[in-house]
Amino acid sequence: MPVARPFLAIGALAGFLALSACDPAPLSADEKAKIASLVIDELAALPAAPANLYADNPQAVAFGKLLFFDQGLSGDGHISCATCHMPDRQFQDGLPRGVGVAQTDRRTMPLAGVGWNVWQFWDGRRDSLWAQALVPLEDRREHAGNRTAYAHFISANHSKAYEAVFGPLPELERMPSDASPLGGAAERAAWTTMSVAERDAVNRVFANIGKAIAAFERTLEPGETRFDRFARAIAAGEAPTGDAAFSDLELEGLRLFIGKANCLECHNGPRFTDDHFHNTGVPPMAADELDRGRAVGIGEVLADPFNCLETYSDAQPGACTALRFMKRDTAVMERAYKTPSLRGVAQRSPYMHAGQIASLDDVIDHYSTAPDAVAGQSEIRGVIFTDRGRKALIAFLKTLDAEGPNDP
Repeated sequence: MPVARPFLAIGALAGFLALSACDPAPLSADEKAKIASLVIDELAALPAAPANLYADNPQAVAFGKLLFFDQGLSGDGHISCATCHMPDRQFQDGLPRGVGVAQTDRRTMPLAGVGWNVWQFWDGRRDSLWAQALVPLEDRREHAGNRTAYAHFISANHSKAYEAVFGPLPELERMPSDASPLGGAAERAAWTTMSVAERDAVNRVFANIGKAIAAFERTLEPGETRFDRFARAIAAGEAPTGDAAFSDLELEGLRLFIGKANCLECHNGPRFTDDHFHNTGVPPMAADELDRGRAVGIGEVLADPFNCLETYSDAQPGACTALRFMKRDTAVMERAYKTPSLRGVAQRSPYMHAGQIASLDDVIDHYSTAPDAVAGQSEIRGVIFTDRGRKALIAFLKTLDAEGPNDP
């Protein structure tokens, strides 16, 4: 069993003892350095996407944006990526669990900064943004479509845009209108009637749909916040002015965040996430009882025919370092979920992977009581949190509020 360690995070929050806020002392050099490490200016250049040759192709970006908002890219013609990833809501939906054709098991994650992710989904079951984009398209509760139907749709509606990026579409006339290795019995049966070459041709169109959508999503960067203006001034050795100036309560919350509360253990860097997976004892929803998180995601990403090492990836095997060297101990990863970014967190209730916790106050209550995990080992321990400390931490988190949609 892993040894529990103290850390605080909202969504992967940590435990700490008897924390109060109320320290008027000037910021120390160490505190200033930690604050400077979180400013949006420290965000590294967008990482390469070796599995997607078209990741930064302007025509692919434009095509992907078109597909992102196209409701025709669904089984019933009424669902698009933007149905759940709404531009005016940080590209998420504010619901406890996402709803497409039906309700899903988990919350919709925001997309700002998704191009920096190492793993996709709460459980990391996909290793690239383009492979992730394919999953909702065939999920019965989300877009509820299938591979050949999407290939036919692209041919009938977007052939010029597709071929301008990816080259000629395959001959589709003799292929079934509805077929997939997933889906219902009829779709799976139709898939078995197709030749290996036909399946490969459809899979390539399907993969390219994901690569185009991913190219667009990579352009969705985190926006500047009040915290960034404050941190920029601190890093420059200046006194923050205007809306960049923090109240006493906000400053106290920041000091808890970077200090005694140990939030930086998981929510570090300019995106306020370590991109790793943690079991924090979050209780399951009634429909979530069998959700094992990363413990299952490990097997799913390895089995994914669209992962970095498989046929439809554009990467050389040596470039697939995340997949090749990932931790595979499922016991350690039981009910572990990815640390979400805290940028805009106060505007994104409810919280946790299935919306189990309604408010930031309730999140702090959860980490104060530190319940045992229903499976696996929780990494948190009980805390004593003063009313002032609670208010201060929430006041600071609100300085990370997103300032409008970032749709390019």
